Amino acid sequence: MPSKLDSLYRRMLITRFFEKGWGKPENLRRVFQFRKIISNRESCFKLVPRDYPVEITKKEISAESTLIEGKFKTPLELHLPGVVPKESQQAHFQLLIPNKWKNEKHKPVCIHLAGTGDHFFWRRRNFIAKPLLKDANIGSIILENPFYGLRKPNDQTRSNLHNVSDIFVMGGCLILECLVLFHWCERNGFGPLGVTGLSMGGHMASLAATNWPKPLVLVPCLSWSTASAVFTTGVMSQSINWDMLETQYFSDGQYRERLAKMVTVIDDAFSAGQSFIQNFNQSLHELKEDISDTRKIQQHGNSNTCGDKYETQGSCSQEDSSIFLSKSLKNTKMDSENLTIDIKNTLSEKVAIATDEPPKESSSALTNLMKFILPLSAQNKSDKIDITKTNWWEREALQFMRGMMDECTHLKNFSVPFDTSLIIAVCAKADAYVPREGCSSLEDIWPGAEVRYLDAGHVSAYVLHQKLFRSCIIEAFDRAKKIYENDTGEGLKCDITYQQLLKKYDKNIQ
Repeated sequence: MPSKLDSLYRRMLITRFFEKGWGKPENLRRVFQFRKIISNRESCFKLVPRDYPVEITKKEISAESTLIEGKFKTPLELHLPGVVPKESQQAHFQLLIPNKWKNEKHKPVCIHLAGTGDHFFWRRRNFIAKPLLKDANIGSIILENPFYGLRKPNDQTRSNLHNVSDIFVMGGCLILECLVLFHWCERNGFGPLGVTGLSMGGHMASLAATNWPKPLVLVPCLSWSTASAVFTTGVMSQSINWDMLETQYFSDGQYRERLAKMVTVIDDAFSAGQSFIQNFNQSLHELKEDISDTRKIQQHGNSNTCGDKYETQGSCSQEDSSIFLSKSLKNTKMDSENLTIDIKNTLSEKVAIATDEPPKESSSALTNLMKFILPLSAQNKSDKIDITKTNWWEREALQFMRGMMDECTHLKNFSVPFDTSLIIAVCAKADAYVPREGCSSLEDIWPGAEVRYLDAGHVSAYVLHQKLFRSCIIEAFDRAKKIYENDTGEGLKCDITYQQLLKKYDKNIQ
């Protein structure tokens, strides 16, 4: 049951997303193409040179810790010039480390990515980084998200991202920026390394972790396998300007005719297929008996009219009633356009479709079953399907949103992390912000990963369970220490240097 607190909290906020629409079609096209590169560990790792420069801008030493501030140019601007807003092109971060490590050969550092609305550094520094330093001697890098805090565009209000494409630009930036910081940590003798985040930060952490070719601690909190459900069925969908998106989608042919063909909804066919296979297998035995009995009865001609209707009549013998499906596909919804099947409460009772019309030719059980499998348009041309212009308009734009989100954020489209045993995911059972229903599970996508569930909603988990999130981070780093104490793993190599990358960038913008 989705948390009512999540829904109430969302209604209290005035944040509105995507007020300017989907984003420039050309930028979306470039992002979709680039996704195929950064989703593969081998090709993505080669995009960021090991000697990528990081500038230290500030250093403060206190009694027990040292706080360092730094910045660097986001690599995404070098690979996709013009996609990242000017204000977001400089990546800013803070590093909090102890003045003295307990073990000079063991200097764990974890990158913390921001959730929705988490601007600047203070929240993550005070609620997660400082306690981790005090309790477990774990250092932290707090990276500012693009479009947030020091990197927020001048014309953006609060966290109100202007375009859907901004989400993908943010993700692309963070994936490559984490590679920069991992390289920088290795050059400075830090390790083992890890990445974590809450809510949106948790999903961004998952994406970033897929492209590091060495053991890496990953603790995504309050996130799941894709962002599509967040923006289409979760409470966040209430904050989206759907009117703008629908109008723009149908007014510019590039979205429908070009971009829609570049994206794929991942879980629709998967969940429908899984549901059908499960239901079909449960009734397979009955189906075989039904077909056999139907043939026997049809051989007797019309002497027994029990088979003329789907519902077993009182005058029929109990033996003959087996010709009718003994289980029903109940509450079945079908989309004749997309050929998807959504089955709920299936196989629970006998099919009962009584009618006052004159009896028709006897139908076999297989024919009856196929009426539930085939699209409505293929069953009866006279059936009227409620697809008014408004419903069709909304559905196609919504499908485009789902396809875009799955294309760029679904973990199935990315490499599996180097060692899934170092992953501890924390989810809220009643999360209304990040729905899990109908989405692939993390356990299936990442075999070996551990998923823990809180009996809470998104908001209550965020407020009340910070200590649990920290304990999971500490536990995952302990695992990494035991497994890889003297082994950092075999890594891929990036042959390009930073100067070569700059020359390539200069050539692209000329």
